[in-house]
Amino acid sequence: MNAPLAEAAGTFGVGHIAITAAITAVLALAAAAWRLPRGMLIEQLAVAVLAFAAVLLWRLSANMPQLNNDGLPGFSANDWLAPVLTYITLSGYADLHAPADPRRFAQTRALATIAALIVNVVTI
Repeated sequence: MNAPLAEAAGTFGVGHIAITAAITAVLALAAAAWRLPRGMLIEQLAVAVLAFAAVLLWRLSANMPQLNNDGLPGFSANDWLAPVLTYITLSGYADLHAPADPRRFAQTRALATIAALIVNVVTI
């Protein structure tokens, strides 16, 4: 199925979803680089990878017209839920691997969640 036909049917192509997840990951990495100490490169990369995976896997698994249609003008259920999954994924990571600086990690998680919301609303 080609991308224009998929989008016309209320779903998005894998490439479109992957780009959305990649943009989220870049912004999450920027937030992590800004808020987390320089020595926390593994955590910075983990934030980016987990944000990418959360958005990618959610949008791929929930890629159906009912969830992609805007209930509020400009906002679909998927636009709201991709950031929620990003927050939950990063929270689970922090619970399993206690960050060296929990306050700064929480700030990073919040910024990654906000980035996921903005990117999902703007790009999809």
